[in-house]
Amino acid sequence: MTAEVQAPAKSLGSWVIGVVGVAGLVAIIAGVYISREALIGVAAVIAVAVGIGWPHFLRIPAKKTLAAVIALPGVGSALAAGFVPAPGFLDWTPAFMALGMMAVFVVQLIRGTGQAQRLESTLGCCAGVLLSCLGAGWVAGVRFNGVREMLLVAAISAAVALLAGLIRWPDSIVAPLGIVMAGLAGPLAGLVFSDIAVLPAAIFGVVVGAVLVSFRRLVTLRGGPLNLLAAVSMGLAPVSAVGSLAYFIDKLLIY
Repeated sequence: MTAEVQAPAKSLGSWVIGVVGVAGLVAIIAGVYISREALIGVAAVIAVAVGIGWPHFLRIPAKKTLAAVIALPGVGSALAAGFVPAPGFLDWTPAFMALGMMAVFVVQLIRGTGQAQRLESTLGCCAGVLLSCLGAGWVAGVRFNGVREMLLVAAISAAVALLAGLIRWPDSIVAPLGIVMAGLAGPLAGLVFSDIAVLPAAIFGVVVGAVLVSFRRLVTLRGGPLNLLAAVSMGLAPVSAVGSLAYFIDKLLIY
């Protein structure tokens, strides 16, 4: 136990989280323009990366077991979103979320009573399952109407918010700055790359910016050093969340 706690001795800067997040967005957009299968593969890899690193971010015991419990529902959700008949692209996602959460509780029961950080493990890993599964929204979005430019606008807004989060200023300044910049990036990207109306693109950018700066706040509140796996997970978790966000905003505001 002592060795496991002391292992992540070197702390990685917030720039690593931002670079990983932007790289994840680039990979997703590349998958969008290559093929559905490529996008499914990228979404599955992101789910695995989130699952492996999330227990390290939470600093909880039973990391390998909980990593599998978090990652596998996300992979299943991405595969289902890619191959289920239209229009129920995300119909299986709640089921995978529920299975993942049930598995989290089973793991905690197997660990037995009196184990350290059981509450933190349970609540934190349930959140990890949700984040892992939300990445299926990227696959559902490209299948929904075939308009790849909408996902490109989503990725650009998210990338701007991630880059704003790299500024080493207090959260009270960076948070509104990231939201405003993402809100401006959405309409600009929409005008350049597609015919999406300005207002829906602006609303989408603001919502994406709010989600991503909240993840920056999570890192700030956590404190302590981040190892590579934790940094990768925190870089890709908000990217995964933006996928389903883009899908539902696309359905509600644009089409």
